[in-house]
Amino acid sequence: MRLTTLGLALSAALALCSAAQADPMTMPAMSGPLTANPNPTSFDAGFGNVFVTGVVSGLAFTQSHPAHLFAGDSGSELDLSNAQVFIQKTDGLIQFFVQAGAYSLPDLGASYIKASKATPDFYGIVPQAFVKIAPTGSFSIEAGKLPTLIGAEYTFSFENMNIERGLLWNQENAVNNGVQANYSAGPLSLSVSWNDGFYSKRYNWLSALVSYAVTSTDTIAAVGMGNLGHTTTASLATPYFQNNSQIYNLIWTHTDGPWVFSPYLQYTDVPSSSKLGIFHSATTFGAAILTSYAFDSNFSLAGRVEYIGSTGKLSNGAPSLIYGPGSRAWSFTVTPTYQYKTFYIRADASYVTIGGGTPGFELGSTFNKTSQARLMLEAGILF
Repeated sequence: MRLTTLGLALSAALALCSAAQADPMTMPAMSGPLTANPNPTSFDAGFGNVFVTGVVSGLAFTQSHPAHLFAGDSGSELDLSNAQVFIQKTDGLIQFFVQAGAYSLPDLGASYIKASKATPDFYGIVPQAFVKIAPTGSFSIEAGKLPTLIGAEYTFSFENMNIERGLLWNQENAVNNGVQANYSAGPLSLSVSWNDGFYSKRYNWLSALVSYAVTSTDTIAAVGMGNLGHTTTASLATPYFQNNSQIYNLIWTHTDGPWVFSPYLQYTDVPSSSKLGIFHSATTFGAAILTSYAFDSNFSLAGRVEYIGSTGKLSNGAPSLIYGPGSRAWSFTVTPTYQYKTFYIRADASYVTIGGGTPGFELGSTFNKTSQARLMLEAGILF
């Protein structure tokens, strides 16, 4: 059954720890429709089997009203989206995962940042790496550069139903440094993490995930995380306001034959703080539906519809969390995908529209455009 969050994927992997034959590709988590190489390279390292997999992919796109938040953002682009290797040991008391290489992080309604800049400015050439101690099949502890527990979409393009991540993802973190404990018992899975939130290197965030498999086809997950202090760090990977926020998700995943249906809700809160220069609090509320249908073993069609709205006014000093204080946005994305063995090709057709935005915070070269259409093509190999 498809898992809706990184935390759910990790929790499910716990049940495999004591199996005689471990799953060679427990990480990185993939929501489908893309599937990992079923026959990965492996070797005996003297302390157990180590699996080596990876992805190489490129993308091209054309768009209206580029966001222009970064120099070089243009109406069309051709770039590398992934050139990554994954090395992991998935059984025994001591396990590990290392992800290394280059990547871009395409995102709806936001500037596209080329892989040559995204890789060093976000999470480096080793974006995720952790050691796991798993004394039993139901309990483990991880430490290192961990995937977040929050959200219904993963970080890298090949992991998701759509090439680009959605509007709600912009309020959530992706990778955090920290420690995480996982426990599973039958249909129940729990994960708790102490970490640095939006990759701030300041360890004052607490994250927690609870998921329950209600039936064989339905799973519900509640996720929350928040900054328990104040953090003044700001960078491309550490947005100032979001890194001082609280984030909550409620996610339902339903599978029915070729169908996957996953609606979820998101709420975020950035409290006021004179110390941080946040003179008025602001919140966002978002809702999204992710769905996919597999026509056969090679071809599938995925779709995503989102809404997100924010509170606050420019006049009272509220932070801009979307396209200006009090703004809101809708998005629609459709993604046909074809995969043959390890090769895949797919396309995104997406549209974002803004309501209640503030000129200067919107799209286009003059930052006052209220919509963006984008057509993107990605092709690659999952080896």
